[in-house]
Amino acid sequence: MTFRIGLTLWSLGRTYSFQDLKKQLELAKDIGVEGVQLWAVDYSADATCLLDPDRCDEKCRGEVKEIIHSYGLEISGFCAQLSGAKRIGGLDDPEGLEWRIEKTKKVLELASEFGAPIVTAHPGLIPDDPNCLGYRIIKDSISKIAKYAEDLNACFAIETGIEPTRTLRTFLEDIGSEGLGVNFDPANLLRYGVEEIIRGVRELGEWIVHTHAKDHNPETGRATVGEGLVPWSRYLKELQGQGYDGWLALEDETGVDVLNSLMKGRDFLLSLISGL
Repeated sequence: MTFRIGLTLWSLGRTYSFQDLKKQLELAKDIGVEGVQLWAVDYSADATCLLDPDRCDEKCRGEVKEIIHSYGLEISGFCAQLSGAKRIGGLDDPEGLEWRIEKTKKVLELASEFGAPIVTAHPGLIPDDPNCLGYRIIKDSISKIAKYAEDLNACFAIETGIEPTRTLRTFLEDIGSEGLGVNFDPANLLRYGVEEIIRGVRELGEWIVHTHAKDHNPETGRATVGEGLVPWSRYLKELQGQGYDGWLALEDETGVDVLNSLMKGRDFLLSLISGL
């Protein structure tokens, strides 16, 4: 059992066009990864994404599949990161909520059509108190999305980091849907301390379907894997112990020397994986 190293394609820039997609895939091949995770919603009202399901029709989807296949890369999944009027995610925000739910469902459809039926996102803050209004709103939203994912044999994967892992586990148990999973990002959990990463894998192991691989160096602000606070060796061993052998998708959104950072991260991960 081993891991596969992929790449969040948005680390290499926004995908506005087929030309952007080809340039980014070329760079992904140069970095030496096996697969890519694709951004699949518009970046903003005036910054459109090639793969937004309201824009990418059947012809577009066919061309995207052919292009990715031509580079010998696989798709690890998709990202449907939306935002509400007040904060990231928005599945806890009543304003525009139905639109965000429907958009997420459309991305699940797209992911299923591509044969990579995992869609990740930060959905919004999951409160500790199951009786508060915010909890009820986000539970209802994600329950609808999860039911739709079940019907498609797909998975909506909540990314770690906004709330403690124990809160996320309780929430997943409360909904109880096979259409829900976790996109585990260890660097995001550093806000709760290094031990939250290891504890989090144990608490969420059965739900982990995808992971992001980035780091955090508080002195430099860099995200290069292996050069920050994430305890990578312990983390990978814990993932392995929980039975996860899927994608480690490199991510670096700093915009600083990203290519070199991603190559270093790939080499670091390969060195660890070979010793497991």
